[in-house]
Amino acid sequence: MVKMGEYNLMKVIKEKSMGIFLDDGDIGILLPKRFVPPGTAIGDELKVFLYHDGEDRPIATTQQPLGVLGDIVKLKVVSTNYQGAFLDWGLMKDLFIPKSKQANFMRINGEYLVKIVMDEQTGRLAATEKLDPFLSNENLTVKEKDLVDLLVYRRSDLGYVVIINNLHIGLLHFNEVYRPIEIGDRFPGFIKNILPENKINVAAGKPGYNRVEDESEKVLRLLEENKGYLPYHDKSSPEEIYSFFGMSKKTFKMTTGKLYKQRKIEFIKTGIKLIE
Repeated sequence: MVKMGEYNLMKVIKEKSMGIFLDDGDIGILLPKRFVPPGTAIGDELKVFLYHDGEDRPIATTQQPLGVLGDIVKLKVVSTNYQGAFLDWGLMKDLFIPKSKQANFMRINGEYLVKIVMDEQTGRLAATEKLDPFLSNENLTVKEKDLVDLLVYRRSDLGYVVIINNLHIGLLHFNEVYRPIEIGDRFPGFIKNILPENKINVAAGKPGYNRVEDESEKVLRLLEENKGYLPYHDKSSPEEIYSFFGMSKKTFKMTTGKLYKQRKIEFIKTGIKLIE
């Protein structure tokens, strides 16, 4: 059984001038000639993405869309009309978002965070900017210290509201942000703590000293690239440290402390020095 809006592994059953047909248990689904890999023969299996063409027929492609059914992604508007807007999602046919599914008026070249859904009325793939109905913290699938995928949803007074694993809502506090971020940015993080009413605080990177393991190699590499010496220490400002190392002052101190205990660096009055 084939699944629209997703990747499918399908067998080639016949070849025509316009392309090849893939087995769907019926008359077959066309993979246009321009997308057929060289050397493809009848009986071969291909991984393809399925969607509907401009005439509402199922069609296959070996192109990779920017998102599949159920994904939340940031897409650019390429055109609009009185019914809605069309989004570039990496395929020949743009993804439609009706006006009723837009949070605000969408503008050409604007980029918006949307969820790819199946339109109940037409049975075709579409987008919606109204994400809240798809997000819930009522039944959590995560626990404290879990590694998760974070997607920046919106800015709040306390920090950035993020979408966790495309399922839940969490908060990344401003004091946990150590680099410029924008709505739609996606990066790995972890569940810092879970408060009453299932409110979730998150942080970027990995929990505890696992984060230090990732940063140790960076500090050693930067030392080697700078003749074994860097003018940064525990009196340096957080802004200076972040600007050079791309990490918080807390992480810098944890990292250099670990490297000192491992006898890989030494602390001197003006900075840190690599031990040969």
